[in-house]
Amino acid sequence: MGSIVIVGKLNVVSCGIHGYGEAIGIDVDEVRFHWKLESADEHAKQTAYRVVVSTTKSTNGALVNPCFDSGRVEGHEQRNILCKPEGGFQPTAFHFWTVQIWDQNGSDTTSTINEFYTSYPRSSRLLPPYSMNQTYMPHTSLIFRTWFENPEERWKAVWIGDGGDKPIYLRKSLDLQGKPSRVIVLASGLGHFNLSVNGQPASAHVLDPGWTDYHRTVQFVGYDVTDKVLDGTNVVGAHVGNGFYAGDQGDRFFWPMYEDNTYVRYGNELCFFAEIHVHYEDGMHECIISDPSWKVRKSATNLANIYASENHDAALFPSGWDMSKFDDGDWAAAKPLTGPRGKLRYQSQPPVVLHNTFVPVRQTTVKPGVLVFDLGQNSSIVPLVVASGTAGQEYRVKYSETIGEDGLVLMPDPLFKEFETHVYSNIKLAGHTMSEAWSPDFSFTSARYIQIEGAALPGEGDGSLPLIHSVTARHISSAASHLGFVKTDKDDVNALINACYWTFSSNIFSYHTDCPQIEKFGWLEVTSLLFPATQYVRDMEAVYSKILDDIIDAQEPSGLVPTMAPLVRYMCGPMHDTITWGGAVCLLPEMIKRYYGSTAVFEKAYASCLRYMEYMRGKERHGGLIEHGLGDWGRDIAFGNHQANIETAIYYKCLRNVAMMAKELGHTADEETYTAWADRIHANYNEHLLVTDKVEHPHAYYTSLDNPGTRDRTMVAQAMALQFDLVPPHLRQEVEAAFVAAAEDSGHVMLAGEIGLKYLWNTLADPGVDRPDIVLDMARQEEHPSLMRFLRRGETTLLEFWQDNCRSKCHDMLGTIYEWFYSYALGVQPLEDAYRSWRLRPCFNTEFDYVEGSVESPYGQIQVMFDRRERHNGPVTMTVAVPTGTTCELVLPGSSTTVKVQRHASEEVRAHKGAVLQLLQGYYTLKIEN
Repeated sequence: MGSIVIVGKLNVVSCGIHGYGEAIGIDVDEVRFHWKLESADEHAKQTAYRVVVSTTKSTNGALVNPCFDSGRVEGHEQRNILCKPEGGFQPTAFHFWTVQIWDQNGSDTTSTINEFYTSYPRSSRLLPPYSMNQTYMPHTSLIFRTWFENPEERWKAVWIGDGGDKPIYLRKSLDLQGKPSRVIVLASGLGHFNLSVNGQPASAHVLDPGWTDYHRTVQFVGYDVTDKVLDGTNVVGAHVGNGFYAGDQGDRFFWPMYEDNTYVRYGNELCFFAEIHVHYEDGMHECIISDPSWKVRKSATNLANIYASENHDAALFPSGWDMSKFDDGDWAAAKPLTGPRGKLRYQSQPPVVLHNTFVPVRQTTVKPGVLVFDLGQNSSIVPLVVASGTAGQEYRVKYSETIGEDGLVLMPDPLFKEFETHVYSNIKLAGHTMSEAWSPDFSFTSARYIQIEGAALPGEGDGSLPLIHSVTARHISSAASHLGFVKTDKDDVNALINACYWTFSSNIFSYHTDCPQIEKFGWLEVTSLLFPATQYVRDMEAVYSKILDDIIDAQEPSGLVPTMAPLVRYMCGPMHDTITWGGAVCLLPEMIKRYYGSTAVFEKAYASCLRYMEYMRGKERHGGLIEHGLGDWGRDIAFGNHQANIETAIYYKCLRNVAMMAKELGHTADEETYTAWADRIHANYNEHLLVTDKVEHPHAYYTSLDNPGTRDRTMVAQAMALQFDLVPPHLRQEVEAAFVAAAEDSGHVMLAGEIGLKYLWNTLADPGVDRPDIVLDMARQEEHPSLMRFLRRGETTLLEFWQDNCRSKCHDMLGTIYEWFYSYALGVQPLEDAYRSWRLRPCFNTEFDYVEGSVESPYGQIQVMFDRRERHNGPVTMTVAVPTGTTCELVLPGSSTTVKVQRHASEEVRAHKGAVLQLLQGYYTLKIEN
């Protein structure tokens, strides 16, 4: 365990803005702030705060002439603090803000100065940028007057490119008017772009901008490039590739064009857009825009297929193309383009970046000219190959999550054999240097194995093939902050935790994908199923807030929310219309409030939630049941079942959430309407699904309607009713008994698909059931369904279905057990929003004798260590860190349990007897005796 930092007073230690991964380009007129505190005093608390925002700092660093001043506000709130200046934020300007807080003694302290940079808050939802229309249709200036009104609040740049659909380089040489104080670039390039300044990457980002429905929304990205700007001439460069915007199949794999599963390009011209905002010390502000004065040429990467296929000819690479001394005399003038239909919106979610480096644990020459490198870990990756050879020599790179008995890359699913044969990159060497490095510019995949064909290792071969000097790979994922970990004294459990982590991390990008290899789609069920799990290990607020934008864009005029957002491909039937997927529009806002204490998304999502509930009203059967979707997808591979149980429960939860949002937003009539509506569904659910006659079983239970006229008693049916508070209170113990009986009847086998599975784990963790033995028995089954079977067969991530040879081996939808490891094994659960108060329920009732972990909660780091290794079920030593501003409810085995409590920074040892112990903020060592 790490040690907590002890400070002597109440200090502000970090600040942020809800829903933003970065803060360079904010395009709204209101934001919500949050901050964390630290103090060594267990009784220290914030009693008031004051937030000040200004575009001006004095010479001594103080904020002057504020555009927003909350004044002193009494209260202990540290999150969801609304900042809405009268008249809005100034466009294209730095805004500086501080929070001053007062403690219970009246002492005050002020945070360091925070900053954000705005773009154009009042134009982001209006007309798109000035475009090529002015080239040949100057009369449009008469039609669209708003393009030219208030120019300081409008985008000025032009979408540019070469008019083609192959990757391009763009460059602009700048002679600045002096030494700038700050330089900000606001830019977008579709499908993806990499920005550079004077030969240096503008940031660590890759795959900018985020994936969206480009007909509705196009994200732009903000970069602070001040430290990369030189005196004299500077060059800004952009490398633009296809992505999903103008997907390029070439002769490679692209998701099959099934009749009901089509992909249609958003655009046919790769395009780029930029404004370079140069700020000088004297207050002058210069804006340099993308326009036909930029130069363009084709890229050395002449195929950029988002499904991990690229072609690169190193001989065509213009070395130094984004530096000042480069001769671009033979480059063409950029063409002004119409650009995408979608409106520009700031990339609010964290960027995608490269993380861990994987060095192969094994390399094999499988046969002459074919090399296979085993990275030891399956995950989402971007490879890096260093090779040498003569000019024109070529090698091919393939990727796979599986290798066959012959040692070569393998796609086990015959329906996706193309992924084995038609996903590859061809790299042609320039032959100018001893070694040439290649890494894909605009694509990635999920792989453990990298196969290189047409090459040899140094010391092998006859010299006719290129030599491969090294192969490594970088893990690619969202830059969302890593928040926590958990480990136990059981090796197989730790291996499963590790596999879940890599699977989760490999599916978090600009939205939550379900696999980074064969699909890369934004299926929505994983967002709500895995939100409680991911929030323990990543700061997901901004990602899920952006997913809500995608959902709102994808909603259809009928009110239907489709199963996927962005709707990259159009699906049909229940693959398009299923409330366990589309219900994310109502489920995510409540989860953002619960786990991050923010209601910032309520207003933008509310109308969409109402429309979706009205749509679902038309799908009701038998007075209130919903049973037209996919049911418990993933059981028996993909068979839908438990439709009425699952889909009606989600419908009920959506209605409850809408009522909660209505109350928060002050819509009293709506709150009453949706509360009554939910009550009706509650009654209807029990009328049709609850069995109380005790004919078959000695307790009340829920049946499915899978086989009309018969009654079953499944774990999933009981779990859905229990977890969604659909069980009448006086029958709860009976339904819990029915659940346990069904689990015993199954032989502790996971008889559930991806939806029901999450609620099995949640029910097994409930105090009224509390059966961790069943959880671990289920996970350890010898035959499928079994999570541990994956690991015993050498897998390092989770598979899509309960199959040994599965098409996708980095699917996170079966990983909902990850939540159990944090909420039950480690024992950390929020009681109030954002962990303002939280419960610690140590794992006394498990086989674990040691569990350690931490969670960086919104108020600070929670740390827990549980140790009884000297004697199982004997005395327990625990250490617990309770963040400043929070309280911990420690749940003990029973009323006779005794605890010795020592708070660090105090020599006093306190004694406690009872089933519950309240811990105030601080760091504790506890000795617990039953």
